[in-house]
Amino acid sequence: MFKHYLIGLGLILSFNINTALATDVQKHSDILWEPKQQLTLNIHAPTKGETPYPVVVIYHGGGWLINDNSIMDAMSDYLAREGGFVVANMNYRLLGDNNNTTTMNQIVEDALGGLLWVKERIAEYGGDPERIAVTGDSAGGHLSSMVLLAGQQLGSEGFNGESFAFTPSYLPAGKTPEQIARDNGLQVQAAVISYGAFDMLASAQGGFEKAENFFWQLGGAEARGLFGDQINVTDNPEYYRAVSPAYLIPAATNHPLPPQFFHVGSEDKTTPPHAVKAYVDALQENGHSVSYTVYPDLNHAYLDTGCNEFLGSCFATHAIEPLQDIVDFLNQHLRQ
Repeated sequence: MFKHYLIGLGLILSFNINTALATDVQKHSDILWEPKQQLTLNIHAPTKGETPYPVVVIYHGGGWLINDNSIMDAMSDYLAREGGFVVANMNYRLLGDNNNTTTMNQIVEDALGGLLWVKERIAEYGGDPERIAVTGDSAGGHLSSMVLLAGQQLGSEGFNGESFAFTPSYLPAGKTPEQIARDNGLQVQAAVISYGAFDMLASAQGGFEKAENFFWQLGGAEARGLFGDQINVTDNPEYYRAVSPAYLIPAATNHPLPPQFFHVGSEDKTTPPHAVKAYVDALQENGHSVSYTVYPDLNHAYLDTGCNEFLGSCFATHAIEPLQDIVDFLNQHLRQ
């Protein structure tokens, strides 16, 4: 039995689940990919059929303050079992980690580093490093979007008021961030963004950094700035824009992004359809390939493992239609 509390950006949830992998999927648990921070991932790998398999990298939700990758266990198993993908289900630092000193750019750097590890090592688990999609829900949708956008903004000098360069938490041996950027080493072939968040500037202006945001309490941390006490959204808005997909969209003529599938529930009050649609529209206006679906009567966090009593929904009932659409989209772009 596992017990989880809250998923997404603003909903409390409590549930119990029994986990049992299908016989044609092997789960490799708690693989250490970043020793300094003790960050791990789980890999769900089909055990029969085609090899190598296309790969899906998942970043979990939880408001950047709570949860771990176990909340994506059911989705990971479904994609491996029903879709025939090798799934890398990632952990990353939360804001409350390291005595509540983790910054938002470091979380993005964990997402970037995790993808680099997967590209280097996933063949050992039957995955094809040339056919990779990234996905995530809520906060994980934000991280997946940043993976697509930050690959050209890498540097060894660090994230500061002058450069805003990201240094991935994991680097292949002998590689520098600059080399990875030059070689387009973070390129993926597709992305699925599930009820994501795209504007950290607006979130901070709306009170995310305040004690009224109960995620701080749920995460066991005192409310503070996303970049520490020396940086604030009024005096330093450029820091917040630098980690916000909404301000980083390139023109497709300069840097084409891979095909993306966005989806959200019609009843989502946390990352509402109009906010997701605004980001989708901005991508399309810049020439990128985007699909968008609103699922009737669904609220936030419908891909999470187990049953959400607050929302009256369960993975087995409400996640299957979106997951089937996700599998169709991934097959279209990873198995052509």
